[in-house]
Amino acid sequence: MNFDFSDDQKQLRDQARKFLAEKCPPKAVRAVLDGKAPYDKELWKGLAEMGFLGVAIPEDFGGAGAGHLELCVIAEEMGRANAPVPFSSTVYLVAEALLIAGSDAQKKKWLPAIASGEAIGTLALFEGKGNPSPNNVKLAAANGVLNGVKKPVADGAIADFAVVAARTGSSGRDGDISLFIVDLKDGGVEVKGLTNLDPTRGQAEITFKDCKAEPLGAAGEGWSILTQVLDRAAVLCAFEQVGGSDRALEMGRDYALDRIAFGRQIGSFQAVKHMLADMYVSATLARSNSYYGAWALSTNAAELPEAAAAARISATQAFQHCAKNNIQVHGGMGFTWEFDCHMYYRRANAMALGLGSLSYWEDQLIDRMRKKNAA
Repeated sequence: MNFDFSDDQKQLRDQARKFLAEKCPPKAVRAVLDGKAPYDKELWKGLAEMGFLGVAIPEDFGGAGAGHLELCVIAEEMGRANAPVPFSSTVYLVAEALLIAGSDAQKKKWLPAIASGEAIGTLALFEGKGNPSPNNVKLAAANGVLNGVKKPVADGAIADFAVVAARTGSSGRDGDISLFIVDLKDGGVEVKGLTNLDPTRGQAEITFKDCKAEPLGAAGEGWSILTQVLDRAAVLCAFEQVGGSDRALEMGRDYALDRIAFGRQIGSFQAVKHMLADMYVSATLARSNSYYGAWALSTNAAELPEAAAAARISATQAFQHCAKNNIQVHGGMGFTWEFDCHMYYRRANAMALGLGSLSYWEDQLIDRMRKKNAA
């Protein structure tokens, strides 16, 4: 496969980078990290005005109608800027779930609100420890109401509505899971913020008590829909992780060129050069796999499940590796609050678990390759 983004898509990436460099400097990320706000509301408003929130949403539903490739390049720049906004929850997960399974009425209600920045969405899937699995969904749905607890829910404390995975049967099979839309401002919902590693991507515990819910998609098809949503989100998150990896590598390289020790730039020391070279290799491998994922996503190729898993694995490894070694290149200064290294380290580790652990996606890749080879 020979794939690259078009000139127009690269120009969009440059535009997004310029916008985020101006509107999302490190001090803006620190403001959220310090607890001055749950997310950067001005940045969120600006992203909507630039059309970035609705870039992959069809024009009929208030979006730009561009496509997933355009969303990929924007995701990369969101990761580079370490943007403290609920972009992944709302755009990668909820908007995609609505595009896949939403009725016309649901799309007309929620997608324009997402594109305009008026509504923040979240996916309520996890219920404590454990990876995505129908067996781990205990929250019950009966007669149009939900009862149970979801945690952690990414951006749950600031979300206006949620797509909720609930159990509608007792056999333990995939067909027992259905999806529902819940307006979190209605009754029957209790939201409690949780402390986590990366406060710029807040998490919450959401309790549903006889909460009215609207079905999303056909009953019993929830897990099939979720699998598609997670694959799409894996590719998009991979681009965000690639952007973070590249920025961590640049920070380490720049510091290695500026820092003088024993009369020489520390970048001239073999140990530092090897560390930076390893960071470059991991980031480049992640970019290659992410490009494969972008191609598969944009063409709805049969290879998307394998491509998504490969992109997720390599991008997660690269971001964690680059963020960790960026601190090492900075030496003792890298561990201080004043330097920005820890912000990317926090985000790298938070994103590593957001869609399921690394081992989960490794198992997914193996299983999918086996099934493909057996077919």
